[in-house]
Amino acid sequence: MTPPNHPEIRAGGVGVLLVNLGTPDAPTPQAVRRYLAEFLSDPRVVEIPAIAWKPILHGIILRTRPAKSAHAYQQVWTPAGSPLAAITAGQACALQARLGGSVRVDWAMRYGNPSIPARLQAMKDAGCDRVLVAPLYPQYSGATTASVMDRLGDALRTMRWQPALRTLPPYHDDAAYIGALEEDVVAQVGALDFVPDLLLLSYHGMPERTLHLGDPYHCHCRKTSRLLTERLAARLPGLRVETSFQSRFGRARWLEPATETVLAAEAKAGTRRIAVLAPGFSADCVETLEELAIRGREVFVEAGGERLAVLACLNDREPGMAMLEALVRRELGGWSDLAAI
Repeated sequence: MTPPNHPEIRAGGVGVLLVNLGTPDAPTPQAVRRYLAEFLSDPRVVEIPAIAWKPILHGIILRTRPAKSAHAYQQVWTPAGSPLAAITAGQACALQARLGGSVRVDWAMRYGNPSIPARLQAMKDAGCDRVLVAPLYPQYSGATTASVMDRLGDALRTMRWQPALRTLPPYHDDAAYIGALEEDVVAQVGALDFVPDLLLLSYHGMPERTLHLGDPYHCHCRKTSRLLTERLAARLPGLRVETSFQSRFGRARWLEPATETVLAAEAKAGTRRIAVLAPGFSADCVETLEELAIRGREVFVEAGGERLAVLACLNDREPGMAMLEALVRRELGGWSDLAAI
């Protein structure tokens, strides 16, 4: 029996922490500089010895890039703030409604706010001593999924009373994910006011050396493309599907073909109408809303193309949320009374 003067201890709860990449707090050079300093200081992101990288980062990149990146964020910023943060918050809210009160759902960013350590501690303070951490990266990469694990380790090192943790595996070939992409693509393509000649699947790029060092990201992207293409063949017959990689940075060789190169080459070859999908992004962000929808369209039109539509990511719409619910229920098996669906 608990003594009458014993402090109240909240325990026995189950939590789900959704994690996405991150975003600056505001679309200003100062906020972007803080964000980039954290992001580009991660050795998982830039695999260059710190003694060589830090002078470049602080002496060149953080002096020149923030203003350019801030302009990109200004093009897509919303009344609710960063699109990525607003959508991730919406996903957490929608998942909470689907799972009910027996599980506590929250969200965090690997870089920026709200941070993983802060939200993990908040979950523990709320009584969650079992937490499923769900990185919203379908395809595994050391620069994304593994970096979340690193940050979790940092957080756990500061906690005397740690929660038990599970992590959501990459789901690049999961039937629920491929099915969600299929349904969403068919609906979005059907709603266009033109018939695309090509569906371009654009994934975030990575330096090519990561592939040779054993990172499975490239293979995961290609498998997602293959499985989705097979599904779409029956639903959208005649639609050609290609794969590319965007967001190059620096002079090193990156995974190819590059998205902008493909857009220009397709236009010059006579392709007039393209739909672009970014399957590796669970939520729309500056890479989809500015890099693809604004700059990508400019590249395509300048090369002779006519119509380019960037399809929305799964975000917090029905197909994506049904998929996320199914994945989370499965991973919570044995931790709660939620039956897998």
